[in-house]
Amino acid sequence: MRIPYLQLRQEFERVLLALGFEPTKAGQCATLFADNSRDGVYTHGLNRFPAFVGHVRAGLVRPGAEPELLEANGLVERWDGHRGPGPTNAAAGMARAIELAQAHGIGCVALRNTNHWMRGGSYGWQAAEAGCIGLCFTNTIANVTPWGGTDARLGNNPLVLAVPRPDGHLVLDMAISQYSFGKMSAYATAGEPLPVPGGYDLAGHLTTDAGAILASQRGAPIGFWKGSGLALMLDVVLAALSGGRSTADITQAGQESGVSQCFIAIQQPAMQAEVTEHILQFTKSSPPGPGSTGIFYPGEQSLATRTANLAQGIPVNEAIWQQVCALER
Repeated sequence: MRIPYLQLRQEFERVLLALGFEPTKAGQCATLFADNSRDGVYTHGLNRFPAFVGHVRAGLVRPGAEPELLEANGLVERWDGHRGPGPTNAAAGMARAIELAQAHGIGCVALRNTNHWMRGGSYGWQAAEAGCIGLCFTNTIANVTPWGGTDARLGNNPLVLAVPRPDGHLVLDMAISQYSFGKMSAYATAGEPLPVPGGYDLAGHLTTDAGAILASQRGAPIGFWKGSGLALMLDVVLAALSGGRSTADITQAGQESGVSQCFIAIQQPAMQAEVTEHILQFTKSSPPGPGSTGIFYPGEQSLATRTANLAQGIPVNEAIWQQVCALER
């Protein structure tokens, strides 16, 4: 089943308005959710929308809250999100970082007390569209097992890096777990094994069974000990810059709310576009391996999916679509 992009966005906006979002924020948040599905990140678009509505109803997300500047130290600013909607808070954080970068070459916004930003890549695309290099990261509730441990003590702390490019921006959006939990949910729903082990089951064994990993909430870090160290350091940097909650604090509270995030934008008039193209051409010149469908730069397949979905309609899970259509009626 496919739905036109505009219809999907309008349905999200209708629900958000009924939940008490003011019109501008409802439109922006609806657009971010619709864009996620448009670009093929269905787990953080339509499929995540009912859970987002549940968080609003439960008071974890405050529709009327606005981010507030707490202090500025040169081009580094500390903001409080006041538990407002994660997508609009994140977009505001990156917008402010871009504003600083356009005036001074670089800007950094540390945001505390906010909520899940859904697809982190959205804010990388935002920076690239403004002609800036973008870097952003967030912490999460503990769902990754530190290397050498048995229980989840790290977040999967997604990291985004974006570089503008005339023929298609480069946007890397990755969780520090081997698979994002949204991706594992998709494998579990389809009843398919993960291509490589993605975490631990309840007995502590590495497994390709996505359902078993979701049950244990013990994802494996990328690169094992390397990803373990990276997830830890991202959490430390976030807490230090924002003055906000760490993964330990979020986990002890029992709900993934009040997270900490950072948004960095860099503007450089000469982006050395020819060097970027040389790097991409050299990388893509590698002979493909067995079963390979090609070598793609970060963001390349998202852009292709976007083009196809705008032309053909966005694939939706019919049951979830009907669930959203019934919300707040």
